[in-house]
Amino acid sequence: MKSLLVPLFALALAARAQEAKPLRAGIIGLDTSHVLAFTQTLNKGPKKPEDADKVAGVRVVAAYPQGSKDIESSTTRVPEYTEKVKALGVEIVDSIDELVKRVDAVFLESNDGRVHLEQVKPVLKAGKPVFIDKPIAGSLADTIRILDAAKKAKVPLFCSSSLRFGATTQAVRNGSIGKVKSAETFSPAHLEPTHPDLYWYGVHGCESLFTVMGTGCKSVKRGTTADGKIEVTGTWVDGRTGIFREENGQDRKGYGGKAVGEKGESPIGSYDSYDVLLFEIIKMFRTGVVPVSADETLELYAFMEAADESKRRGGAEVTLKEVIEKARAEVSGKL
Repeated sequence: MKSLLVPLFALALAARAQEAKPLRAGIIGLDTSHVLAFTQTLNKGPKKPEDADKVAGVRVVAAYPQGSKDIESSTTRVPEYTEKVKALGVEIVDSIDELVKRVDAVFLESNDGRVHLEQVKPVLKAGKPVFIDKPIAGSLADTIRILDAAKKAKVPLFCSSSLRFGATTQAVRNGSIGKVKSAETFSPAHLEPTHPDLYWYGVHGCESLFTVMGTGCKSVKRGTTADGKIEVTGTWVDGRTGIFREENGQDRKGYGGKAVGEKGESPIGSYDSYDVLLFEIIKMFRTGVVPVSADETLELYAFMEAADESKRRGGAEVTLKEVIEKARAEVSGKL
């Protein structure tokens, strides 16, 4: 017994030392409110004093402002957000190469998924763990390129909406109602013409859906609700069904949903702050363990791409296998 206690004690000490080690974080892209929320918590402290240990020793020290190059709702935010993060003690640098020299880990926050592949390459080359804010990319092909590049570089990387880490959603994922038999989620789904429809904002509700349903979605059909909003129905390989609907400000207001499991039902899909996501990011920065697998991320974005393909085909059923194979062919230059 004594021989077992020694290595366990050593591991515990090593883990504690890792937690205590100061960590310099950098931000790429100052065109989303997330950068202010994250920087405020890290550089001034979380709103709840009891959360202080979760971010102790981590500070945003540098930022590269350029996010989207042509989406007006993003580019117009950069001057204001640059001044606000500077006021929080963040140094502004003029290139990503310069940023990675000054930091231990990176938040890739550019609102525009199309620039993520280009912006993440220097980070991966430098071997710095990186969180990519949603959407991970502007296309399924670029999603694959990013995930493959991180795997090849052996660099911890994940992408997520904060909705994934809502308390009830995580409880269901962890078995509070047993195996989930079906689930329905809703969220806003504002569209951006440069991205697949659900990548821009519907990703929030879709992420909640995948958090509780897990991987294994086989096919997707897209239609509209009775009130004319987006409705996407996914069928899983074991016959389970997951549905995402665009919110309507009435019976589906904001963010939410419901999961039905073997042991009952539970609300899911709530927004519980940006901090719940930030704490998971910091864990990854410190441990190198990603909280969302590349396989689940790929399937989530394939689900949303298949929804667009179904729309193009008038609501026909589209398999995830088809859209992933098409995207992989594009990556390999066969298209």
